[in-house]
Amino acid sequence: MWSFALVNNKLAEVFFERKKGKNIFLGHAYVKESEYTTKKEKRWIKEDTTKVRLVYRKGQYKFKN
Repeated sequence: MWSFALVNNKLAEVFFERKKGKNIFLGHAYVKESEYTTKKEKRWIKEDTTKVRLVYRKGQYKFKN
């Protein structure tokens, strides 16, 4: 699965799996908001970034909220 998120205060696509009720983060890729042009994509960015804020440091993801 994937979702938009703010990783280290930058917009990114985050890839993860759900196992036993926990999210296991696989990786992320920084993206630019201008790459997404449709209304759906812009809505997803707005919704996901308000919910998911992460810090990536030393190979570990931590929730910032």
